[in-house]
Amino acid sequence: MGMLVVVENVTLDGVMQAPGGVDEDTRGGFRHGGWAHPYADRVMAETMGRGMSDDGVLLFGRRTYEQFHGFWSKQTDGNPYTEVLNRKRKYVASRTAVEPLPWENSFLLTGEATEAVAALKRDVEGDLVVLGSGELVRSLARAGLVDRYMLSIHPLTLGAGSKLFADGEQAYGRYELVEAIPTTTGVIIATYRPTA
Repeated sequence: MGMLVVVENVTLDGVMQAPGGVDEDTRGGFRHGGWAHPYADRVMAETMGRGMSDDGVLLFGRRTYEQFHGFWSKQTDGNPYTEVLNRKRKYVASRTAVEPLPWENSFLLTGEATEAVAALKRDVEGDLVVLGSGELVRSLARAGLVDRYMLSIHPLTLGAGSKLFADGEQAYGRYELVEAIPTTTGVIIATYRPTA
């Protein structure tokens, strides 16, 4: 049975929207895209690289899948993430995507996302890693399917944007700290396990 691991960049005020680029996700008039870039460093690259090399599969919502495919499938600069992302088996939870999916080793989950992911967890060996995919993550959290959160907590606040846990949605939850790694730029890469 696999472990479902959510990997997210978040700000101190919980925003997870558009960490990678200015135009990554402008829903709701969000104007702060690309906020994570100034905080990248060697420690973060090594820590994320360790996780990427593990066995397991990737899980995306449609929007994040399309963004990752649009960027990573076209990279030719020798970045080790490129080979891993292209090689790994990728599952997409979507109500609107249709097969065949354009990125190699990609498979569409059919039916209700939480039920499909619960079945996938039973069948997968290793970690089932969710990158980004906020709406999907919130539905998986509500269903009690998340086994670990690996959060890169950035030392800034944005005051607006989509949050990992939307207001009122995750009214109460307790988490155990499994690991905390500080970076040279003030980011804390914290891994939590839900306990209640």
